[in-house]
Amino acid sequence: MAAGERQCRDYLERHRIPELLHRLGALLLYHRPERPREFLIQALERVKAGKRAEGEYPYLMDEANLDAMFQLLDVVGQGHITAVQYREALKTLGLSTEELQFGDDARITLDVFKEEV
Repeated sequence: MAAGERQCRDYLERHRIPELLHRLGALLLYHRPERPREFLIQALERVKAGKRAEGEYPYLMDEANLDAMFQLLDVVGQGHITAVQYREALKTLGLSTEELQFGDDARITLDVFKEEV
């Protein structure tokens, strides 16, 4: 890989641009607003306000969606899922798994799942 290409990739990763674009695309497809550009601008403004602790980040899923997703992962009703299942759920949602602090033997409860996602 050329040095310039590596610098570009590092820049994108450092600023988490792929995750941001994936989330914005998911929000856009989920809500399907009549004015997509205005919707995206508002979503970015909410992200900016959320980073300044002046508001909440725009969420694709609400608590009921997270409950349903957890139940799909916890098919036998144990009250927890594995770290592998958790990582795959995050990937499916387009969220980063790089900073996870859970070992492979960890058991993720619904409360932890909701808080982290």
